[in-house]
Amino acid sequence: MALTRRTTLLAGAALGGAALLSGCAADAGPDPRAAERSAAAERLRKRAAHDSATLLARYDATLSAYPALAPRLRPLRAEVARHTEAFTPKTPSPAPGGTPRVPTDERAARTSLADAERTLADTRTTALLSAPPELARLLASVAAAGAAHAYLLTQEGQPGSR
Repeated sequence: MALTRRTTLLAGAALGGAALLSGCAADAGPDPRAAERSAAAERLRKRAAHDSATLLARYDATLSAYPALAPRLRPLRAEVARHTEAFTPKTPSPAPGGTPRVPTDERAARTSLADAERTLADTRTTALLSAPPELARLLASVAAAGAAHAYLLTQEGQPGSR
């Protein structure tokens, strides 16, 4: 079957268009996975892991000082531990040093944890501006969890609250 001029032009246009589109896609910008592995992203991830580990130490110190708060704090502590794992790079940073101070009143101890959760949620929300997409999604999710933890820690009538 002989190719007509019209068929040849259509086939040429289709091949040329495909070549242009594939060329544009290749030059569309840097590989998004490279941004996730950049030095800046790694620093941000290490900082987030350190911050989560510090918060985890605060939970542990509070649980040690106030065992009656265990029903209320253990689920929140477990989530913070998972956040720490999610941010921990392949070569973990050193653990936070020292035992955090715990207020001498149980209610003040819960408020102190809530303040720490709020502050860290705010820090993570600010970090979203410079984070690559996947890390930004993780930061946003963990910031939202921290805000929820702060709320739960300040509510009366919860198990372990007085």
